[in-house]
This record gives sequence, C-alpha cells and structure tokens, in this order.
Amino acid sequence: MRLYVIATCLLLITACKSSIQSDEYQSMSPNIDVFGFFEGQVYAWGIVQNRSGQLVQRFKVDIKGVIGQDNVLELDETFTYGYGEGVKHRIWRISRQERGFIGNANDIATQAVGDVFGNALRWQYEMDLPVDDTTYRVAFDDWMWAFDQCTLMNRSYIKKFGLVVAEVTIFMQNQEQSLGCTGGLHP
Repeated sequence: MRLYVIATCLLLITACKSSIQSDEYQSMSPNIDVFGFFEGQVYAWGIVQNRSGQLVQRFKVDIKGVIGQDNVLELDETFTYGYGEGVKHRIWRISRQERGFIGNANDIATQAVGDVFGNALRWQYEMDLPVDDTTYRVAFDDWMWAFDQCTLMNRSYIKKFGLVVAEVTIFMQNQEQSLGCTGGLHP
C-alpha cells in the first residue's frame, strides 16, 4: 500500500510539470515580434478542448492592434463562436518590459506576464472563468510561436490546482503583413 501511495504521488508531481522547455526556443527563428505582429488587423481561428479532448468551443477572433503614443499596444478583440459560447469582447493593454511584456484586460483577474524566448512567447495570467452558473479562478499558461512575420500559433493550457483542465489552440494571421508571406490562412 505504501508503494502505491508513493507511486501515485510521483505520478501527480510529474504530471504537473510543464513539458515545454523555454530554452529550446532561444535559438529558433524567426524571433517573435509581439508589437510588430499585432499592430494592425489580425484574424485568429481557434478551438477549446476539455481535459478529455472533447471540443467545447470553436471560434474566430477579429483583433485590431494599435500602438499608442504611450508605447502601449492595445488589442481590441471581438469573438464569434461557431460552437459553444464565451467572451464576446476583450481589450488588452500590453507594455514592454526589460525581458518581455506585462498586460491587463477587462476580464483578466491578474496582471499578465510575458517572457520572450527566441521565437516563442510565454504569457501567463489568471482569469475568472464562467462555466454554467459557477465561476472558477483558473490559470492560463499560453505559448505563442512565430512561424513568420505574419503567422503565429498559440497553445494555451488552462489549469486549476496545477492540473490542466482544458487546452486552447489558436492560429493567428496579421492581414496587413500577409501579402509578403506564403501559405497564409486567409478567411
């Protein structure tokens, strides 16, 4: 019985560890340019899957990015759902920091912190997520990777008590820069 308890504890500890290692991305190119990518018109397509892999949301996002005179990137996001329901509108305000970024949005519970690792950005924050008649405080662990100057891929791990309860996959394309890119995801 003691061996079973120890094995279960070890399994839980290793399951909580993130499999993504940021050092892997330091030397990969192209380097991610958050302000450059999100300035202008960006379209995004995504899905949310629960911990069993079942699709719970399918959506599109229309993102308008403007860099203000205060050197703050404002992202005005409008969501349209093809399946499921969720937030309809969000406005992010993102500022550059020494190594990365910080940001706030109207429906995000904590300040978001972003660290850059070559072609990747790790973006972490907490959100009060409404599900049916209850609201849950969950942690988002987002990873964005630059494919080129006009295409990003985002993978989010939604966690409660350190365990992944859902995953989000989003592909994004900057429409103003997409003319110079090949293989784009035009709507």
